[in-house]
Amino acid sequence: MLLRRLLLTFCVGLALLPGFAPAARAALATPNHVKASLVAADATIQPGQPLTVALRLVHAPHWHTYWLNPGTGLPTNLEWKLPAGWKAGPIQWPAPIILRDSKKTVVGNGYEGDLLLPVTLTAPADLKAGETVTLTADADWLMCEDVCIPGKATVSLTLPVAAAAPQPDAAWGEKIRAVVAGLPRADAAWTLTAARGEKVGTLTVAPAPGTTPAVVPSGLHFFSADGFIAFDVPQVVKPDGKGGFVLELKIANDGPADAKQLLGVLVSETGWLAGGKLRGLEVAATFTGPAPASSAAVSSPAAKAAGGSGPGAPVAPGSLLGTLALAFIGGLILNLMPCVFPVIGIKILGFVNQSGHQRSKIVAHGLVFALGVLLSFWALATVLAVLRAGGDQLGWGFQLQSPVFVYVLAVLMLVFGMNMSGVFEFGLGATAVGSDLQTKSGYAGSFFTGVLATVVATPCSAPFLAPALGAALAVSTFESYTIFTAIAVGLSMPYLTLSAFPQAVKVLPRPGAWMETFKQFMAFPLYGTVGYMIWVLAAQTSDEGFLNALFSFVLLALAVWIYGRWNAPGAKPARARFGQIGLVAVGALGLWVGWPRSTAAAPAGSAAALAPAVVWEPWSPEAVAKLRAESRTVYVDFTARWCATCQTNKKIVFGSDEVLRYFAANKIATLRADWTNKDPRITAELASYQRSAVPFNLIWAPGKDAPVILPELLTPGIVLDALKATAAPAK
Repeated sequence: MLLRRLLLTFCVGLALLPGFAPAARAALATPNHVKASLVAADATIQPGQPLTVALRLVHAPHWHTYWLNPGTGLPTNLEWKLPAGWKAGPIQWPAPIILRDSKKTVVGNGYEGDLLLPVTLTAPADLKAGETVTLTADADWLMCEDVCIPGKATVSLTLPVAAAAPQPDAAWGEKIRAVVAGLPRADAAWTLTAARGEKVGTLTVAPAPGTTPAVVPSGLHFFSADGFIAFDVPQVVKPDGKGGFVLELKIANDGPADAKQLLGVLVSETGWLAGGKLRGLEVAATFTGPAPASSAAVSSPAAKAAGGSGPGAPVAPGSLLGTLALAFIGGLILNLMPCVFPVIGIKILGFVNQSGHQRSKIVAHGLVFALGVLLSFWALATVLAVLRAGGDQLGWGFQLQSPVFVYVLAVLMLVFGMNMSGVFEFGLGATAVGSDLQTKSGYAGSFFTGVLATVVATPCSAPFLAPALGAALAVSTFESYTIFTAIAVGLSMPYLTLSAFPQAVKVLPRPGAWMETFKQFMAFPLYGTVGYMIWVLAAQTSDEGFLNALFSFVLLALAVWIYGRWNAPGAKPARARFGQIGLVAVGALGLWVGWPRSTAAAPAGSAAALAPAVVWEPWSPEAVAKLRAESRTVYVDFTARWCATCQTNKKIVFGSDEVLRYFAANKIATLRADWTNKDPRITAELASYQRSAVPFNLIWAPGKDAPVILPELLTPGIVLDALKATAAPAK
């Protein structure tokens, strides 16, 4: 819904207005919707022992913050500022709930009310009894109701050091321990299995063989930890006939394509243990095969609450009315374009002259003009409806979930924005044709004026019509017709009004330079849409594909600039031809570079199928230790998205079929330490090797106490030579 609103808002030229309202509401909101503090489970600190503390977030009614995988929004974060020798673990996340706004629309996964987020701190062994220690952290979160406001606070806690075992804190000890005891975990009474298909996955939860669970779970809902499962799509729950349940889960379009496991939390509103305890089961189920075909079943209460509106669902009546109002105003704005506004007064005076000053005939001319506009827009909507039908037959489904559609839409917005900024002009020949047709007299002339105001005589309105075309392909057919009707009525309104009151022509402002300024100003909403489309595209393509798309936008902008620079009005034929050739050549190169490639699986027997891609797991010291204990060869890649050398290394080395086959045949474990964002553990690990930059690649060989350090610049040969000298045989 947000994307649809944004596109339609930009298409009518009022993109800045919807952004002002949330900002204004946020500015009026107080920063105290969520209050933060730091509390501890114990009243004292024991040297060398762990201490459980918790970030306490007290939410105002109807406000919420977010879980590890927020769906939308951002998870709560802690940056610790601890004394020397202290160590901090990650936030331990309680089972979340489904978050909804005031309209009951699902907006993510998270928490409300009085929340405790436990963290384990480990004290250094050299603390002295009688000392006091202050523990400090910078907490930041996103708090939302119908608007979202970033929140932050510095929280601290001062505790004494004691040699004896600590006693529970009188106020918080029992509460924090209860939260820790209720954290999601596996339970021996239940077994979890998962399968995945192309668009749907399944999670089966069943009583373990030989056990009788203490409770019958109800209100089941799965929360995906890595975004593999769509958070805002209803989940179908059905009994398996053996005392368990099967959940059918929609795979998210922007989830990790190489997921090997279903990771997350399965929540039962009645708990998994007696007394309603253990609300969430930890899920880490390896996919065992394809998911069975979906069958009709009753959605869980949580899923029903989530709502079934998706990209193809119609908008709510209130939302549609607001969109139509914006479309109408956008149609009015089209009249302020430099090639339209000067014609208004001239055309109205023409109506008067043709009608002999008879008011009824003047109004009739205005109505015929409006009919020409309406029929033109309806014809355009009909063409789009036919394209939509063909697209559905081709599997074009949810267009805004298609990287190709999003990319093309971004390209159109960029090109039309550059036109409005004056980089180039749309074909002036069309305007000449329009001028000839507008000279026709009588009702036919008025009708053709309406047609031309939509299609031919107003080429500078194309930057607005192009977003409308894109938006019309993203909404229902009914909405497309109503939106285009609203734009047509807005475009016609000055003519209709002045036909009824011809004397009002005298109060129109004189055409001038202000119109070109206004036109250039209206380019910026289109650039804003390009930015939004790029953000959407980033979640739909690989890192390499997204980088290629960014470079393609640069090339396309260059192509348009070449066209505008050498094909300006009055240019000599040879110069204009150079501009046209440059547009086609550089533009084609840009499209070739950035066009989203298919991510379909390679055919069986192909080279790609014989060289399976490497699956990277997140790096941690614990992961390295675990794999080394299994006598695995471990390849560790310290990298960052902003590191160009890192990206080059990956493309050269892991684009090699020989490298990929060797990794697969020798079952080499691959870990990636992503330093794109600050990560103290990665920083510390690099420092232990006297490094402070990436790329940095290591190979841990079985039985060796130290890793093999690879050079910064890699080739397939360098990596293979190092692996062949160290890797253990496959088991």
